[in-house]
Amino acid sequence: MCMEFCLFAHPDSDYFNSDRLKLLDIIGRQAVIAIQNARLYQDLVEEKERMVEVHEEARKKLARDLHDGPTQSVAAIAMRLNITRRMLTKDVKAATEEIVKLEELAHRTTKEIRHMLFTLRPLILESQGLTAAVQSMSDKMLETFSQKVVVSIDERITSQLEMGKQGVIFYIIEEAVNNARKHAAAEAITVRLSQMDVGIALLEINDNGLGFDVKAMSQSYDKRSNSSLGMVNLRERAELVNGLLQIDSAPGKGTKVQVYIPLSEDAADRLHHPQHTIPRVKSK
Repeated sequence: MCMEFCLFAHPDSDYFNSDRLKLLDIIGRQAVIAIQNARLYQDLVEEKERMVEVHEEARKKLARDLHDGPTQSVAAIAMRLNITRRMLTKDVKAATEEIVKLEELAHRTTKEIRHMLFTLRPLILESQGLTAAVQSMSDKMLETFSQKVVVSIDERITSQLEMGKQGVIFYIIEEAVNNARKHAAAEAITVRLSQMDVGIALLEINDNGLGFDVKAMSQSYDKRSNSSLGMVNLRERAELVNGLLQIDSAPGKGTKVQVYIPLSEDAADRLHHPQHTIPRVKSK
């Protein structure tokens, strides 16, 4: 935003009497208010644009998840039903066995769809808060995908977070956990939200999966390639809570996602100050 400064002067040293000084003071105050309003308006415009981008990414993510999961499963069910129908006239026993497998596939697909619906709009988040929502997500991960997710959330922190921020943090956790499950083949995933510093919370999602080259992925992130969409979502959602994202990983070393979340405006200033160094907190 461009700013122009005005200098008022007059050759007569007695020109600026008390009345004229008061007038200049009023003009100056009005100018400050106008600048502040302009900044607020610009911030609102940028926030709106960022929210639109985040929602668009969420829509694309849902489309990808539906394509990779339930859509393919339903297509497989339709194809195998056609084969089973033909088998009924030739080999009833084999057809019966195939029907049992189809039933199992249908149940699994139903669970996947329910899990997607839950992550799209977890009603438990609105009614019981972040801790209950994340624990419910963990339970559904185990039930649907046999994926173990250990959760540890400090309730003293969630009590300081408005519902909007709790929702963003939930989706950060959901994104990181899904990335670990789908791409890292992780046996164990841990989610921890704890106090790091005065007014600053630390969200950690760790996994013992395959890991990846962070530098190479960051370059793909700049180009928004398909392989880096998970990182794109994490960064944009971290920005929505005025947080800072750090990702530590290496091939064969697992992945650690850390998000530093300010709980107050003062903490946000300290967190984003150019001289502020984020300490790396070792996982317990």
